Amino acid sequence: MTRQALIVWGGWNGHTPKECADVVSEMLRGDGFEVFIEDTTEAFADPALKDMHLIVPIYTMSTMEKEEVTNLTAAVEGGVGLAGFHGGMCDAFRNEVAYQFMTGGQWVAHPGNIIDYRVRVTRPDDPVMQGIGDFDYRSEQYYMHVDPNNEVLAETTFTGDHAPWIAGHTMPVVWKRRHGAGRVFYSSLGHRVEEFENKAMNTILHRGLLWAAREG
Repeated sequence: MTRQALIVWGGWNGHTPKECADVVSEMLRGDGFEVFIEDTTEAFADPALKDMHLIVPIYTMSTMEKEEVTNLTAAVEGGVGLAGFHGGMCDAFRNEVAYQFMTGGQWVAHPGNIIDYRVRVTRPDDPVMQGIGDFDYRSEQYYMHVDPNNEVLAETTFTGDHAPWIAGHTMPVVWKRRHGAGRVFYSSLGHRVEEFENKAMNTILHRGLLWAAREG
């Protein structure tokens, strides 16, 4: 059976959602997936969602209808993989706590906006992070509210240069988790499509997509 993936993009254009959807779809097609791309949250209400292998939301600062949330969370609980990055997954639907419970985190700030920061790999033994050492990154350093149940694969520490009261605090950057029978993967890297040119960011997300789809 051909593996199927659904990418749903939209919301704030500052995150270049369409361009990111094109890059992710190319990744997945290269791995043999049949990829469906939609630009409305109505796709989350489709009863066929439960038959997908992977769902990738790339949808920032938007809203969902109740039936869309219910159908999406039920599909993941039933075993469909969910994977995404940056605000496209964890700043997608601020009013939907059931969605946030599923993803394991919600963005709340990026002090200093685009800055240089360090990403530390905490699980070099995990297949997603294999061969990737600590690296410098330039983007929004996400400060998030996160679920303690997440299995953290990489993290970052805030210097306090832009918000002194968080100096020295560590924040997850990459995690994976389970939601029911479904695998959930998230990376906070990837503010705009240009960041896919960063090899570490690109590799981590690519491997995470496959892990969520039960390919790793």
